[in-house]
Amino acid sequence: MPVTKTAKRALRASSKKENVNKIAVSKLEIAVRRARKSRSEKDMLLAISLTDRASKKKILHPNKAARMKSSLSKLLPHKSKSLQKPTAKKLSGTKKPRKSSKKK
Repeated sequence: MPVTKTAKRALRASSKKENVNKIAVSKLEIAVRRARKSRSEKDMLLAISLTDRASKKKILHPNKAARMKSSLSKLLPHKSKSLQKPTAKKLSGTKKPRKSSKKK
């Protein structure tokens, strides 16, 4: 048991943080399980969002969050290239001429 006043305060704070972190981790685990089972895009996006939040709040290590997101994104159905919108490509030879910096 803590003896000093600040140690007691730190114990209270750490126990509160522990409870909040446990809730966040359990929500994340449930969302990941649901996403893997249903494989719907909505569940995948929710699980990825919760993973990002947990990583941002230092509940998960950033590398673990990245691995989880990667494995979840592999389960998403890929759209074929023919269904995607065509993007306009830039022409490489159409640069604007620069003004010279020399004074006349």
